[in-house]
Amino acid sequence: MIKKNRLKRLLKEGKIGIGPFMKFTDPAAVEIAGYAGFDFVIIDLEHGPLSIESTQNHVRAAELVEITPIIRVWENSPSTILRVLDIGAQGVEIPHIVNPEDAKKAVEAARFSPQGERGVCRFVRAAGYSSFNQYRYFEMSNKEVMTIIHIEGIEGINNLEKILEVPGLDVIFLGPYDLSQSCGVPGQVNHPTVIDKMEKAVEIAKRKEVVVGTFVESVEEASRWIKAGVRYISFSVDVGIYYQACNKIVSELRNINL
Repeated sequence: MIKKNRLKRLLKEGKIGIGPFMKFTDPAAVEIAGYAGFDFVIIDLEHGPLSIESTQNHVRAAELVEITPIIRVWENSPSTILRVLDIGAQGVEIPHIVNPEDAKKAVEAARFSPQGERGVCRFVRAAGYSSFNQYRYFEMSNKEVMTIIHIEGIEGINNLEKILEVPGLDVIFLGPYDLSQSCGVPGQVNHPTVIDKMEKAVEIAKRKEVVVGTFVESVEEASRWIKAGVRYISFSVDVGIYYQACNKIVSELRNINL
């Protein structure tokens, strides 16, 4: 039977979920994230070299270490969303949502009827290659799969009240880098204008009782947004984490006094 979504339950209990974006093609990176204690991984198909085949093995690795596999797709397309859910993603992140129509399209693509219009096929990995009871599979998938939408620009922020009226949204994810570009300060994710837009978005979502997520690169940034009410914390990227660890080791070794 389809696996229960540990992350979804964690967030429903009001707790914090943390997990990195994943770009490495070796599923061992996902296993390591699980052993390290992360709650989820965001397997990134928008940026990076991952294929649908390598992504499927990342999902298997996530299940092995009992963390939730979330997949970020590259477009708000029903066929794209369908493919990643069919290989076993327990959540899908859809980029560049700017209005309620975009949000409704994403939700409907991630759920079977009567909640949506997801394409139906039970001969896929998510359905145990037809071994699951088909009726129970459709029901449980609708219950367990998470729909996470990215709000990454001023237009999306301005339309957020109406976007959050769309039923079926599990998390809104505030993308600080794209938002900084939309604000005219590309890359300046801690610019006052960017912070102000994000803080206002968090307050709107809290009023609507929708979980908010964002991307951080330090414990200090995570602390700031957790205190503001953000509960879905995407902490850095596997390649960045690896680089920082390597750089720290090299710097310390180069500075040994002989």
